[in-house]
Amino acid sequence: MFGLFKKKTKAEILHKKYESLLKECHDLSKVNRSESDLKYVQAQAVLQEIESLQNK
Repeated sequence: MFGLFKKKTKAEILHKKYESLLKECHDLSKVNRSESDLKYVQAQAVLQEIESLQNK
């Protein structure tokens, strides 16, 4: 309850987006491999952004 109004950090937002992209990638891997690969590339770009934030 105390964290109800707490704003999420940029790293937390990016981590959530990364998890979402990986889930989509996994789901698409069963249907369309090329779209799955595109989602994986997007997820890796988000991961690099997260790592650059942590290195600052």
